[in-house]
Amino acid sequence: MNTLTPGSARSGFEAVGGAIVLLDTEGTVVGWTQAAQRLVGYSAAEVVGRPAAVLLASGADPMTSSEFSEPGGAPHRWPDSTKVRHRDGHGIDVRLRVQALVGQDDRARWIVAAIDAAALSSWTAGGSVMEPCPLDLRLPSTLPIGVVIRDTRLRCTWVNDTQGSRDGIAVDQRLGRTLSEAAPGTEAETLEALMYQVLESGVPVLNAEYGPFAPMQVREVRALAASFFRLDDAEGVALGVCAVSVDVTEGRRARERLAILGGASKRIGTTLDVMRTGQELADLAVPFADFVTVDLADSAFSLGEEPLALPGSQDVGVLPALRRAGLASIHQEVPESLTARGEPVFVSPASPFSSVLRSGKSHFEPTPDTSPPDTVPGTRMDRQLPAWARKIHDRRKHSSMVVPIRARGAVLGVAAFVRTGDSPPFEEDDLLLAEELAGWAALCLDNARQYARERAAALALQRHLLPHRAPGGSAADLAWRYLPADDHHGVGGDWFDAIQLSGARVALVVGDVVGHGINAAAAMGRLRTAVRTLAEMDMPPDELLAHLDELVIRHLAEADENTLDPATATMAATCLYAVYDPVTRRCTMALAGHPPPAIIDPHGGVTFPDLPTGAPLGVGLVPFESVELELPESSVLALYTDGLIEARGHDIGAGMERLRTALARPGLPLEELCSSVVDTLPSEASRDDVTLLLARTRALDPGQVASCEFPAEPYVVSSARSLATAQLTWWGLEEQTAATELIVSELVTNAIRHGTGPIQLRLILDDVLTCEVHDTSHCAPSRRRPLTTDENGRGLLLVDRLSGRWGTRCTPDGKLVWSEQELAPAS
Repeated sequence: MNTLTPGSARSGFEAVGGAIVLLDTEGTVVGWTQAAQRLVGYSAAEVVGRPAAVLLASGADPMTSSEFSEPGGAPHRWPDSTKVRHRDGHGIDVRLRVQALVGQDDRARWIVAAIDAAALSSWTAGGSVMEPCPLDLRLPSTLPIGVVIRDTRLRCTWVNDTQGSRDGIAVDQRLGRTLSEAAPGTEAETLEALMYQVLESGVPVLNAEYGPFAPMQVREVRALAASFFRLDDAEGVALGVCAVSVDVTEGRRARERLAILGGASKRIGTTLDVMRTGQELADLAVPFADFVTVDLADSAFSLGEEPLALPGSQDVGVLPALRRAGLASIHQEVPESLTARGEPVFVSPASPFSSVLRSGKSHFEPTPDTSPPDTVPGTRMDRQLPAWARKIHDRRKHSSMVVPIRARGAVLGVAAFVRTGDSPPFEEDDLLLAEELAGWAALCLDNARQYARERAAALALQRHLLPHRAPGGSAADLAWRYLPADDHHGVGGDWFDAIQLSGARVALVVGDVVGHGINAAAAMGRLRTAVRTLAEMDMPPDELLAHLDELVIRHLAEADENTLDPATATMAATCLYAVYDPVTRRCTMALAGHPPPAIIDPHGGVTFPDLPTGAPLGVGLVPFESVELELPESSVLALYTDGLIEARGHDIGAGMERLRTALARPGLPLEELCSSVVDTLPSEASRDDVTLLLARTRALDPGQVASCEFPAEPYVVSSARSLATAQLTWWGLEEQTAATELIVSELVTNAIRHGTGPIQLRLILDDVLTCEVHDTSHCAPSRRRPLTTDENGRGLLLVDRLSGRWGTRCTPDGKLVWSEQELAPAS
């Protein structure tokens, strides 16, 4: 029971100056309340025992005065409004309502309710229609309030007929008894405690809500609100308590509807899961309805199928297949339904479901449903009709609503609301509430569908752009994991790559584009393509990141000039680029605002090298720096994005320690190590993509590499050819000798002619035969097509024809020109 204690804010009847006065059959005032004193200024001592007519203003209607003063006058004939005199002399226009009271001694008493007309108008204009009021502010002539007068021992002395119809206690059972004697129980005792409080303090208690004390002949339990006023005699001594009660069921219903509607934004659509949204709608609507089902079209679950369009847009003769997504009941185990969640729902052509799906309009049955069983919402198959009919009969279904769930001109499903047993039938306002709830659910479902489409497209683009295989060649064994972010945050812009370079080297890349969704995935694709292009040019890591940074800055500038949406222009990213050489076992790496890699030595020791962090790509603040590390054979490089070490509510340092512990497992196969690292992620869904790339390094056997240094003199060309021929013979590659001799001759000759200092020749036998010539000049050779009259320039053209591919890369002390030849298949 919700009570208002003394001292709480006044509302309703008291807020507009409502006064209660008790008259006898002669029209004499026998009971006076503090509210009456506040209205007209007279105390109980000045009014009690005097005729009510003395309160009339001098300008009041004479007939009105006579009605008040006539002994035995009929108060029910008194006017609706009159003017009374305030104690200070000014007149007050009041609205009057009068009702007879019945007492034990058969003497009649009259209860008079008076309200200041001016205050009533202003309160009605600005007041809350949802707030229960002890008296109907419109004051209809029948005065539909219950009134009980109790003495100082709280025994009922007078009561009107309305009170019995309100709380279910008959007049003969009430008179002469206290409330707890007439209707024993804790609720009666609580109300009596409030009445004693009013007797002692004189301060009214307003709007104490309670329910009927005896079963009523109605389907619903009505809600009542009682207000208690003390009645005083001429000396100001308490005569008793006047209890005024009104039916506030409609107000309570309105508040409950508003509460349900207010909860929709918090309880429906908490996730992007279609089934869960359907269940959230069903759960919210109980106990507003006794039984609720939410059935969604298959198109609501499928990304490739459009929902059913409403009439006028396309043919809707074929009804969509429905699947039960939500199910709730006031009874445990939901015994009313024959269809479980997730199961298909059969819709009979004659059922309300069909008409709702075709028309897009709600079906409302406020009266008991007498239709055949096959038209009852929820029916699945003919053989189940007897069982369904029995369930409906057992539960006494008497009122139902079937509401479409529609968004943007399309029907996503239907929701059915049913009341059974003694619950009151649905009203028009209930239908409006059900449609509002279905509309909110439809909005959430449509958002989920749109987001799922975008996420599926972004994920498809992401997976298409990421490498399907990333071979490490002879340099490393690789394993990787990519986990997209949770459904709420969407696919991000993480990427990884492994690029085979000349000289059996491999480039390892991990990057992270800022943002989520299809724009981030597209930006990731552009950056990955740019990295591969720059890597093919054999740039060192710091130079590659510098070029990548310029590309991002240029893209952002162009986007700004074109005033693109910032969401589509975002391309800022972090990146880690590393190059590992299996010949020297040295790894050169550079960072652009990215977390450092983890290095696991062959014994399981894990370190995070202290590398210059650099600025993220697109910032252009500081230069990038490369760092070179020597790695023992069978070391493991772990490259990752921040999603692996960052978690909600956890420090990034704790994430790195978790990663260190997970990686410290020497000898574990890379695939198992990948899985074990990912398994250590926090159980809650990740807000960011997670990318992990593991590379276990290899070292080429010394027998696969031959090198020699020569002075920059013309005579060494023949020595270089001889060395190459002898090494190919030792490797058993005699069929490659002729082409290799020509390539070595041309590269060494170019180094002598255009370079300075000593010349180094290196041959590498791997999947291809690589010939490298290094000199101390920084002038890179350029390919050109010589004319027939030119005497020079044909050397590189010859190298190009004899090689599978060739190129140049800069070194700290010069340049290196390399050429690769495909090995002849073994006979």
